[in-house]
Amino acid sequence: MMQSLKQQWFGNIRGDLLAGIVVALALIPEAIAFSIIAGVDPMVGLYASFCIAVTIAFVGGRPGMISAATGAMALVIAPLVKDYGLNYLLAATILTGIFQIIFGMLKIAKLMRFIPNAVMIGFVNSLAILIFLAQVPQIIGMSMTTYLFVALTLVLLYTLPRFIQVVPAPLIAIVVLTSIAIYSDVDLRTIGDLGVITKTLPTFAMPNIPLTFDTLRIILPYSLALAIVGLIESLLTAQILDDMTATESDKNKEARGQGIANVINGFFGGMAGCAMIGQSVINVKSGGRGRLSTLVAGLFLMFLILVLGDLVVKIPMPVLVGIMIMVCIGTFDWSSFKYLVKAPPSDAIVMLITVIIVVYTHDLSKGVIAGVILSAMFFVIKVSTLKVMKDGDIYKVEGPLFFASTHHFVHYFKHTNLTEAKVTIDLSHSRIWDDSAVGALHKVKELLQAKGLTVNIIGLDASSEKLIERLESITSSH
Repeated sequence: MMQSLKQQWFGNIRGDLLAGIVVALALIPEAIAFSIIAGVDPMVGLYASFCIAVTIAFVGGRPGMISAATGAMALVIAPLVKDYGLNYLLAATILTGIFQIIFGMLKIAKLMRFIPNAVMIGFVNSLAILIFLAQVPQIIGMSMTTYLFVALTLVLLYTLPRFIQVVPAPLIAIVVLTSIAIYSDVDLRTIGDLGVITKTLPTFAMPNIPLTFDTLRIILPYSLALAIVGLIESLLTAQILDDMTATESDKNKEARGQGIANVINGFFGGMAGCAMIGQSVINVKSGGRGRLSTLVAGLFLMFLILVLGDLVVKIPMPVLVGIMIMVCIGTFDWSSFKYLVKAPPSDAIVMLITVIIVVYTHDLSKGVIAGVILSAMFFVIKVSTLKVMKDGDIYKVEGPLFFASTHHFVHYFKHTNLTEAKVTIDLSHSRIWDDSAVGALHKVKELLQAKGLTVNIIGLDASSEKLIERLESITSSH
């Protein structure tokens, strides 16, 4: 245990320190932009990013993952802020954290295994597209200098690693191009154009709201939605980082950690947040692997605001846009074009639907949930194939008998001309799965007995017999 903690904190000190600095620089414009989406002061997003990153470094289950204020959470928050104000948002953030702690204790991560690979690919690709689309307003309709700086950033990001591995390329690009922009006095949008940064630390305060059932009624739906959205994004991001780094993470611990971080965050004036795939990918690609990188990201973010605030506001937006475009290119699963051709049509459709819904709604949870439901529907269609074959005077049933296959089972015996006085139905190659199957079996027996035929059911396994025994009395009464 101690050896594992030592490795997570001090196994990659230089890489984690430098990567954390890069992430902190990239967090500032994101946090401000998400604050604007949520309809709150820019400092609410910055305080959230600081509080969540620092807390999750200690209590999270995925070392090296970056959690902060996010766009997905901001979209859920916006109506609450508009109708009820900041204090209700802070209360909702605290309740969100409580829900996430409970979900973590209930081992919510078990549900991860029900997310198909097609949905995972769709999730990754839609995130890459969303990150790219978020950069478009920063460059469309801007000056030629803006495009030049974006291009220069991309050139540096892809060429520097060939010659310099000691310092992450994004950090060099930010320092070099910001210096050029300041000394050449070119006209570029900067971080300062997004919002006012106040040089103050977050302070502990209780949300100023009435502690009544009415308040709970207002914040409960938002908190539940935030908890679910946050955990879906966090656990899927954790899985992506697992794959990128060939390591395992404790996702139930991560769920609890997200909850603890949001509870603390709510008491320090921050909006609800969760894992950020863009920043997490920047962290990993910049050499970050351990908890130290997440802690440094949070602490350096606050250092930048308090100490270097006047300099930070001068960082050109095109440089940060270039870094995020690199993240999009690296995040997008380019082999998915081949996947669309090679994979079964149902999987290809699930992937495309997941991407379309996420990009259209800007809500990751809706796309993932829709993808899982669609996958389940295709699975049901696939497994609901049931055959009834006559072998002498025995009717053999092959395939699972459940709600989706009962129609074919009943239809066969209803419309087949049976000449035997005694009908034997062999279910040794089938299985009774639910009450619909028990009801169908009962209906077929009634149909055949009404024609004066004797019905004999054979081949039932123990679980099918037990289910029939439990449900037949209920089914026969309908």
